[in-house]
Amino acid sequence: MEAKSPRRSSTASHRDAAKRVAGSTDPAGQRGADSRSQDGNSRGPAGAGRPAVAGHPTHIPTMQDIADASGVSQSTVSRVLTGAPNLIPIGPATRERILEVARQMRYRPNPLARGLRGAHTMLLGVIVREITDPFFAGAVDAISTAANRRGYNVVLGDAHGRTDEAIALRAVLETRHCDAIVLLGDTSDQPRLMEDLRDTSFAVVGMWQGTSSMSGISIIGVDNKFGVDLLMDHLLGLGHRKIAFIGGVFVEGRLIGDIGERRVAFLERAAAEGLETPDEFVRDARNTLGGGAGALKALMALPERPTAIVASTDVLAIGALHAACHIGLDVPGEISIVGFDDLPMAEYTTPALTTIHMPMAEMAEAGVKAAVGEDGDCEPMTLQLFKPAIVVRESSGPAPDRGG
Repeated sequence: MEAKSPRRSSTASHRDAAKRVAGSTDPAGQRGADSRSQDGNSRGPAGAGRPAVAGHPTHIPTMQDIADASGVSQSTVSRVLTGAPNLIPIGPATRERILEVARQMRYRPNPLARGLRGAHTMLLGVIVREITDPFFAGAVDAISTAANRRGYNVVLGDAHGRTDEAIALRAVLETRHCDAIVLLGDTSDQPRLMEDLRDTSFAVVGMWQGTSSMSGISIIGVDNKFGVDLLMDHLLGLGHRKIAFIGGVFVEGRLIGDIGERRVAFLERAAAEGLETPDEFVRDARNTLGGGAGALKALMALPERPTAIVASTDVLAIGALHAACHIGLDVPGEISIVGFDDLPMAEYTTPALTTIHMPMAEMAEAGVKAAVGEDGDCEPMTLQLFKPAIVVRESSGPAPDRGG
């Protein structure tokens, strides 16, 4: 009868690999398949009850495994891997042996366990109001980069612009013991969420949601009035006096966030310049390409057409550019179109879009710093506004009728 070789536990496999690194015997490696991890869970033989899959160990290595393989105590491993202060010095050779064993075992710290011990989990929660907005895709990337520089990973959730989903996401992020939460996009129209966040024990930072102060929440934003003034200076300098505005959908009777502030800034500047701005020149539109296209067509159907359009976002401006091309309008010969955000695609539209650029990387850095600080502790509550700059491209030109 053919003898069957006993299965080996995945823990034993980890230990054998570690022995080759540490160059020492491992009495603990003689433990049978019934040995238990520090949390009491049975490790069991690899692949028990089903075929083992090569290259996919079923056991997740723990600090105790590393301690057994390195010939040191679990507390020594913990001090080396977490960087905790050492009352008893740990020799360089021992420290290097522990780190090499951890690398060989592909050890990864458990954020939940760290959170339960009161340590920083190094997780930053991010709730995005509308992740389908290409602006926020870039914002998430910038925040992830800034967080990674501090050793943080980002846990991302999309609220789809709905209060119930945002509240559920907040609960999930708190359960995962995130050290802080960053809100992208205005959530002031969601009072239940804001009240819920104020009751949390961690820092909350709002970004790109206007400058309205919210109790207990730091705000990092762009100076929308300054940006709109730059666009108006540019268009007025080109001789435009009939300037329209696209952007914003009223929520519970008001415009929210950055788009609302840009609309107010446009109307204030138009009034200050003595421009005639009939109600038809200010178009509500959802922040989509279709919203921009529809607004452009409505404006071009007016008896008195504008000669320039300020779109509150690049998405709306690009939609308007597409509609202008579709109906045969010359941009900028017959109408100038400008946007706000400087999305990566703005440089590649036809014609290339004149728009407002904001310092995305610097804003993301400020947002992460406000959330977790330089050393893992949140900064005092703050309101920081960043000045944008205009990027002049080919979608804006002289007014076709300077006498208008």
